[in-house]
Amino acid sequence: MIKATTYHPLSVEDAIEVARNLKGFFTPGSELRCEEIGDGNLNLVFRIQALHANGDLNKSIIIKQALPYAKVVGESWPLTIDRARIESEALLLQGKSVPELVPQVYLFDADMAMTVMEDLSDHVIMRQGLIAGTKYPLFAEHISEFLAQTLFSTSDLGMNQQDKKRQVEKFINPELCKITEDLIFDDPYTNSSNNNIDSAILDEHAALCSNQSLQFEVMLLRQKFLSQSQALLHGDLHTGSIFITPASTKVIDPEFAYYGPMGFDIGAVIGNLLLNAAGQQYWIQDVTKREQYRDYLLTTIRDIWNLFEMKFRTLWNQHGVDRLSTAHGYQDHYLLEVLRDTAGYAGCKMIRRIVGLAHVADIDTIPDTSSKEQAQRTALSIGKALVTSNRSIHSIDELIDAANQAFKGVHAS
Repeated sequence: MIKATTYHPLSVEDAIEVARNLKGFFTPGSELRCEEIGDGNLNLVFRIQALHANGDLNKSIIIKQALPYAKVVGESWPLTIDRARIESEALLLQGKSVPELVPQVYLFDADMAMTVMEDLSDHVIMRQGLIAGTKYPLFAEHISEFLAQTLFSTSDLGMNQQDKKRQVEKFINPELCKITEDLIFDDPYTNSSNNNIDSAILDEHAALCSNQSLQFEVMLLRQKFLSQSQALLHGDLHTGSIFITPASTKVIDPEFAYYGPMGFDIGAVIGNLLLNAAGQQYWIQDVTKREQYRDYLLTTIRDIWNLFEMKFRTLWNQHGVDRLSTAHGYQDHYLLEVLRDTAGYAGCKMIRRIVGLAHVADIDTIPDTSSKEQAQRTALSIGKALVTSNRSIHSIDELIDAANQAFKGVHAS
């Protein structure tokens, strides 16, 4: 294993040395191949593979190392490498609840801010699969299980409240929370230098900056994000943080993990499915097939919420630790608030992915400028509707109706 008195970014040669010293994994003397595969903004990611004598790929691992700055900006945006510890501990906690839905962690080295984990190269990044129009029949079942189990088990409903307070201490994540607070709840509604806005939709951004009723709702959602330690969140649960096959789902990259409102995680999943639905304006040219795929995405959203709610209620009824939480009507009230938060945060996620710093490939890689603009305006229409109506929503169907209204508007135009 690498021994270093000070942290330094790993080289390919360093990563191979780590792999060779991983106990009980690679056969001694194996030929190892390493490549740097990270395409994110914050980390180095290496895949190390062993080769058979005939050249076929054999065992493999992933090594992820936190960088002390944001790659997307450079060293002028410093970041703590302690986020690697947070990510590793979050993965281990999630692994206790849903081991089949997260990668296995083999090793964490705090000095090097490095996690060695299961390679998921037999899966695809979900965002890529959705852009290609792939359907994942088990996704709603899997992600609702992940959300219900991880959110309930880390909440005051599912664990001793004093133990939870001690756990909150371990997941104070101020620097990455600051990124979220700025990029999602501030920059999109101001003339921030962080924003990345296509000239064709500058009018949309001007409207966001002047819409006081929308900003009021954003501030209420921001206040909850800042102050409500409801459960341990993944913190960045978009379709780029999910590896998937038709039969398997793996949630990765919880380096933004912290204690916050449950609806933030659920809303992130839903918002990203809606962003893909908007992007299908280009990716599926046939109108009938496009509408069918959007229906599939909206049905998936409905199933995610309904399955989450059912599973969460079951966990609450069977394993709830707070005796007074059985008071008549409290469970209904609690979950309605989570649904409303889900809608609001889904909307915020959609808006920031159109006018904020980091976009999504579902829309940003559309090569036809007219189709891209239409997809952007559709996504903003849905996002604004969800934010402004979040506190009055009573069912998941109302969230889906808001999306359908935007899609009908596109079809009519």
